[in-house]
Amino acid sequence: MKKHFYLTIFCFAVFCLTGCYNRYTGNFDQYPDINNLPSGVVDQAGLTDEDKRRQLEFLKQLDAQKEPVYRINAGDKISIRVYNHPDLIMESLVTPDGAIGVMFAGQVQVAGLTLVEASEKIKKIYAQYIKNPELGVFAIDVRSQTATIAGAVNNPGMFVITNGMRLADLFAKAGGSAVRDFDDQMLDAADYQNSIIVRDGKILPVNFSLAIERGDRWHNVKLKKGDYIYIAVRSEAMVSIIGSIHRPHKRLWDHNLGILELISSGLGLKEEHWQYGVIIRGGMENPRFYRVDIDGILQGRCANVRLQPGDVVYVPHDDISEYNVFVRKLLPTAQFLSTFTFPALNFIK
Repeated sequence: MKKHFYLTIFCFAVFCLTGCYNRYTGNFDQYPDINNLPSGVVDQAGLTDEDKRRQLEFLKQLDAQKEPVYRINAGDKISIRVYNHPDLIMESLVTPDGAIGVMFAGQVQVAGLTLVEASEKIKKIYAQYIKNPELGVFAIDVRSQTATIAGAVNNPGMFVITNGMRLADLFAKAGGSAVRDFDDQMLDAADYQNSIIVRDGKILPVNFSLAIERGDRWHNVKLKKGDYIYIAVRSEAMVSIIGSIHRPHKRLWDHNLGILELISSGLGLKEEHWQYGVIIRGGMENPRFYRVDIDGILQGRCANVRLQPGDVVYVPHDDISEYNVFVRKLLPTAQFLSTFTFPALNFIK
């Protein structure tokens, strides 16, 4: 694993040495402070505020829709109760062709009918044998209202849903996120960022992290018959921390990983470090740089910043004013190269 780490850092250094220096010159103080940015600004989904506003409006309209009237389907269990005639109480399973057994009439087609419509149909049959029959038809076990959940859950499959059941309810019913063993770490296998819910052939604009982890009312959508949910399987995306830390390293990303957790797994910062660090985000083709108040997070003055797959966190030893100075400190100095590049070359050999 160390070999891959050094090789990654070496490639990162070579990239920056050959391209970044000329491409991203400027004042370090101009980096946006990630602690003060709205989450949407650093969201890799690439959605504008207007996109998110439209999505939220759509989800609110979806939530406001009335529950569809239940209609009898094959596999449901139906009860018929005739008032003042306890001997006529019966239960019947709707056959695959949509019929139930009714006293005096044998098989009667009820599939597609509401409970009221089925009650009126059966009442007409009973009226031939009973004077002014009063009866009710009830659904006692609805098996036809189902949704499917697949992917990184413990018990994927088709589940019966009831009115009012939401996405997080089905996720829990399926046993929650599956886990996987990676480098002796037991980690959630679910990748909420790439999970989807499909309804009537269309993908709903649902943020699974908000729905499942935070129970957001609008993203935690009410389920409908036929919904298909796929919980994506997380890839082995890595995050790295380098600079003034006791153990520079990389580790497997997960959706709960933040600055605090990354520093902790690196055995803490060295005594001499600057208050601010830099998060390099967005990959090598189009990196974005953010300033992060490391001391503020450690002292509880700032919220812990969640990391995204591929993030590289750099903690400088001391103050940095100009971006040119930052580049020279981070990349081509002998200290940087001796710390990361030379070991990488030894491993490559």
